[in-house]
Amino acid sequence: MANRPTIADLARESGVSVATVDRVLNNRLPVREETARRVYEAANTIGYHAAGLIRQRMRQELPEYKVGFLLSKPGHQFYQSFAREIENAVAQAAHFRGIAQVEFCASQSPEDIVAKLRPLAGRCRAVGLVAPDHPAITAEVEELKQKDIPVFSLLSDFAAGVREGYIGVNNRKVGRTAAWMIAKAARKPGKVVIFVGSHRYHGHELREIGFRAFFREEAQEFTVLDTMVNLETRQITHEAMLDLMRRHPDLAGCYVAGGGMEGAIAALRETGIKPPPVMIVNEITPESRAALADNIVTMAISTPLQRLCRELVDLMGHAIERGAANAPGQTFLPFDIYLPENI
Repeated sequence: MANRPTIADLARESGVSVATVDRVLNNRLPVREETARRVYEAANTIGYHAAGLIRQRMRQELPEYKVGFLLSKPGHQFYQSFAREIENAVAQAAHFRGIAQVEFCASQSPEDIVAKLRPLAGRCRAVGLVAPDHPAITAEVEELKQKDIPVFSLLSDFAAGVREGYIGVNNRKVGRTAAWMIAKAARKPGKVVIFVGSHRYHGHELREIGFRAFFREEAQEFTVLDTMVNLETRQITHEAMLDLMRRHPDLAGCYVAGGGMEGAIAALRETGIKPPPVMIVNEITPESRAALADNIVTMAISTPLQRLCRELVDLMGHAIERGAANAPGQTFLPFDIYLPENI
């Protein structure tokens, strides 16, 4: 207790008077946000016992905003992780006190997404969602924009020029990276295939473009088969993968560019082909981690969810307070790569 930092120590560390520290602690008189933040940072630095109280006092002065999020596939591990990171990021927002409204839409139908989005947006100051690029979605985003409700596209872009911004990875680079790994890891050239959830998902379309472009430009000894649409479901992917391996014994590689990787992993486990085709999947989950450990999957390309959510919440606060951007933009985040040796 003798070495416990005092108010005088905190004042010295933060470069303000003892009276100012007292005002921050007890909320006696208004203190500039910059000053309060300096006192809070100093309290953390020296281990002052009331650092938590200072943070609470600071947050009481912040505006409160309700922000909405509409995600896909409520039963999927990736989207459950996404929801948790969103809630954490909103709770820790630096410039406002946030209330997160996270909802899910199991359907990929644009009409169903609009039906979920409309009431959610009506309760919130800004929204972010995962959705296909479809005229019905664009029309709804345009209507929300007229009501000063900024909309952010997550993971896959939509309503370009209308939505407030896109935040996610550079999907064309993701596709090229998957193709590069297949070309390098395959024991010999052969046929390769890519699975997409839907041609309406702009992110999947860009991954397919990058995937095909790499083989066309850098690895012409491989043959790229027709793209498979799996609706991001385990069962369709499973059946399609079994059929591909039956019809194409020289299948050298497979890239599941969206959801449904569980079906492809199960198909490779069932056939027991040695060596199996090189498989690249999206996102790190318990299923993909186990498949990496068993050398069923060669590489998983993963979205940095924690960073994405922090950036998204900051952008939402900025849009709410300063209005729509004159030039809606894109925020590209570096993607993570998982291999059997670094899981």
